[in-house]
Amino acid sequence: MALLADPDAPTEIAQRMAETLPARLADQSGQGRRFVIEVISEPFTAGTEDLPTLMRRIMDRGSTENWDIVVALTDLPLYSQGRRLMLNLSHEHGLALLSLPSLGGLRLLTRARRAVEEAVLGLTGAQATRAEGRTQSRPLLGPFVSRLASIHQGTVDEEETAVLRYVVSGPRGYLRVLFGMVRANRPWRLVPGLSKALAAALATGAIATLDSTTWSLTEALSAPRLVVAMVGSVGLMIGWLIVDGELWHRSAEVSREARRRARLYNASTVVTVGIGVLVCYVGLIVINLVWALFILNGRVFATMTGAPLHATEYWTLSWFVASVATVGGALGSGLESDEAIRAAAYSKREQERRHMLQVNDDDQSSKPPGVLPLSGE
Repeated sequence: MALLADPDAPTEIAQRMAETLPARLADQSGQGRRFVIEVISEPFTAGTEDLPTLMRRIMDRGSTENWDIVVALTDLPLYSQGRRLMLNLSHEHGLALLSLPSLGGLRLLTRARRAVEEAVLGLTGAQATRAEGRTQSRPLLGPFVSRLASIHQGTVDEEETAVLRYVVSGPRGYLRVLFGMVRANRPWRLVPGLSKALAAALATGAIATLDSTTWSLTEALSAPRLVVAMVGSVGLMIGWLIVDGELWHRSAEVSREARRRARLYNASTVVTVGIGVLVCYVGLIVINLVWALFILNGRVFATMTGAPLHATEYWTLSWFVASVATVGGALGSGLESDEAIRAAAYSKREQERRHMLQVNDDDQSSKPPGVLPLSGE
């Protein structure tokens, strides 16, 4: 069997899963079966999110390699009849398509492994049933998958086992998909990508900490105003990164489902970038606090502000300076070419996949007829 995975996060999950999956499947099948798993990384979802098209691509890929079972992993959110798809099964052809965002943002590897295990066992059970000439009234499913809502496509009869789709629905399902997309974006990778903005912010913060006007403002600002300054500066930074990096997704389609997808993509981008900016903001507070503890003189501070320099003053000064520095970092950043920032948007990721697919197609078309690719090519 094969694990066909989109590049980036799905491929990493497939590779980690393949280390233990053969032994786990062999133990759970209980019929002396031996599973050999091959991980294939390629952008099979490039240019489309249409389920029939994706299943045909998976089927064609499986027939080319003569795999018994193919399980495809993607980090794109997929829809079926207006509902968010988690798993698409074709027992007739031994195919499964798993949308990783529908598994949520926590324990992703564990949930993905359980879903793949149950899908593979169900597909092998269906194949064994057909080989023995018996009909299968119900698909063989495990508890993890079977507790989700299912949609049958087509007619189930003795000749064909229908495509079976498992979906997540409702507000909880939306949040699960959203956080799954954020998890696939891996927001912790944004912090190194914000190095230029951080450099500008640190320079701004270092100067602002030494400014007596900043000291006076800090003493005059109340906690609500400090919160407003924080929210405003973080919001400005998020908006600047999205606009400067052209991360906002605009769908060329006018259908309701396309608009819904665009809103989901943009929401995941805002949350992903927001997490990265908040991490940087907290880091600025810590660095500014350390800098203030090292450089400030209590007597000079009291002379300029009329207030003693206590722990509260250190904290409020560091907090306010972090807001000022964040604005300086946003205005001074030049991140339009940073791959870590661009990876936060699914639209950009889809463009990269289309480019990869085009390069692969060009490579294949440039080969002389009758020349087979070398092993590993």
